[in-house]
Amino acid sequence: MGKIKTLQPHIVAKIAAGEVAERPASIVKELVENALDADASHIDIELQEAGIKKIQVTDNGVGMDKDDLKLSVLPHTTSKIETEDDLLHIGTMGFRGEALASICAVSD
Repeated sequence: MGKIKTLQPHIVAKIAAGEVAERPASIVKELVENALDADASHIDIELQEAGIKKIQVTDNGVGMDKDDLKLSVLPHTTSKIETEDDLLHIGTMGFRGEALASICAVSD
């Protein structure tokens, strides 16, 4: 039997999370970038135990509806690109669609 195996999806999610969510500060960075991309002019950040117990980012950006919320935490979901051509004209801080899914993968 060969040595090369396809990783299980939950392992892939944790590897991606390691790139996005190295430490609490990187999670805050991703969430603040999302707020800025949503045109927020006011952002509040609440941490408990230096972000180990809780990270909460609240903003006054454009927001999303309940259906978007459900999709936003799935891997490779984004409102920022739809076509390959969009990749050549990115005007936002985040666009890849992995940040929230990766944060979920390493969070309780």
